[in-house]
Amino acid sequence: MDDAPELTGYDNEDEHLGLYQRATETGVEWWRVSVADRPETYRLEHGSADARGAGTVDIDLVVDEENLRAKLKKWRREGFAIDADDTPNDRAANARISFMPELQRVAALMSAAKRRPREGTGETVRIAEVEVPCGVGGALVPPVNPAYLFAARFNDIVEDIAENRRVMLIGHTGAGKTSLIEQVAARSHHGVLRSNMNGQTTVGDFVGFWTVKGGETLWVDGVLPTAMREGLWLIVDEIDFAEPSILAALTAVLEPHGRLVLKEKGNEIVAPHPSFRLFATANAVGAMSQFRHLYQGANLMNEAFLDRWRVYLLDYLTPAEEADVLMRTLAPNMTRALATTLAAIAADCRAAFAREDLSSAFSTRRLLDWAELRLRTGDPERAAAPAIYAKVSPEDAALIRGIVRHRIAPDG
Repeated sequence: MDDAPELTGYDNEDEHLGLYQRATETGVEWWRVSVADRPETYRLEHGSADARGAGTVDIDLVVDEENLRAKLKKWRREGFAIDADDTPNDRAANARISFMPELQRVAALMSAAKRRPREGTGETVRIAEVEVPCGVGGALVPPVNPAYLFAARFNDIVEDIAENRRVMLIGHTGAGKTSLIEQVAARSHHGVLRSNMNGQTTVGDFVGFWTVKGGETLWVDGVLPTAMREGLWLIVDEIDFAEPSILAALTAVLEPHGRLVLKEKGNEIVAPHPSFRLFATANAVGAMSQFRHLYQGANLMNEAFLDRWRVYLLDYLTPAEEADVLMRTLAPNMTRALATTLAAIAADCRAAFAREDLSSAFSTRRLLDWAELRLRTGDPERAAAPAIYAKVSPEDAALIRGIVRHRIAPDG
C-alpha cells in the first residue's frame, strides 16, 4: 500500500471536498473526498497515521453523490470532522462550528470556578440565577417589592453588579431601569443613593462644596464621595442630561477601582469602599439615540465615555411578564383574563408611543395603579381618570381611551 498523503485538502467550491478525520489512541484516522474522473462522482480515500505521521491508505473507491451523502452522515456519527487546516473555506466553516462549543465550555469552567468577594456580612443571596454579596443593611436600603419579576434577561445585569462592573441601563421612561437596581439592592441589603440629572444638579451637589457654619468653614461631601466612602450604591439617573463637569468627575471613578480626586479639598483622594457600586440610567444614548427628539435636552455622549460602562438596553416587560406581575401584585383579586387584557392595553399604548402617536410612555407603575383602582371601582374608565388621563395631554388621553375601548367593550 502507498504511504498516506499529507493531510491537506483541496481548494475548490464544493462543500463536500476535503479531509475528514478523528483522533485515535495511536494517531489519527481520516477520509479524503476529491472529485473523480467521471462526472458527478467522488473519490474516497481512507487511511490512518500514527503520531509520527506515518501511515497507509487502505481504501480507495469511487461513489456517486447519494452514496457520498450517506457516508458523510455516517462519518459525523462516528466523530469525524473536516480538517480545520484544509482549505480556506473549510477552515472558516470549521472555526464557526467549533467556536460556540469551545466558548460554552470555557464559560462553564469560569462559572464553576468563580468565587464571589465577601462583602459586608460575608453572606450572599441568590437573585435571579446569581449569588450577590450582601451588605450591612441600614436606612437607605430600598423596600423589597415581593411581586417584582426578575426576568431571565436580567441575569447578565445582576452578574455585572455582583462583579462590581459599572452598569448603565438605557430605555424609555418607565421601563423599570431604576427599579431593577433598587430591587437587587433591597434583596442584598445594600443602601442606595440616587442623583437625578434634572438640570438643577450641580457639580457641587455631586462632588461636594465648602460652606460656612457657625463661623467655621466646612467641607460637605456630595453624593459621589459619600457613596464611595460608605459603600453605598449610587444611581445617576438620566445621565444623558448631566452637565459636562459632572461627567468629567465620573470618568476617573469609572475605571476599575477608580479613585476620586477632590481638587477643591486639596486634592484629597477618595478610594472606593468594596461595596460601592455605580450605575447610570439614560433615555437617549447608544441604541436609544434614535429617540433623542422625544427627550428634549438629552446630551450626545461620546463613545469613549460609553466604553467605560456595560450598557444594557432595557425594554418594557412583555405582555405575558406584565400579566404575571399584575397577578402577583394584586392576588387573589386579579384573574388571569383581567391581567392579560390590561397588559395588552399597556403594550398597545407603548407601541403607539414608539410610533410617536403618543407623547407619553406607559409605565408598569401606571398600569398597576390603574389595575388597583379598577378592582376597587369595577369601572375601567372611572379608574383611568386619576391613574392615566389626568396625567397626560387631552390628545394622548383621547388616544388611550380609544385603545382601552378597543380592548374592553363598554357596558351595554
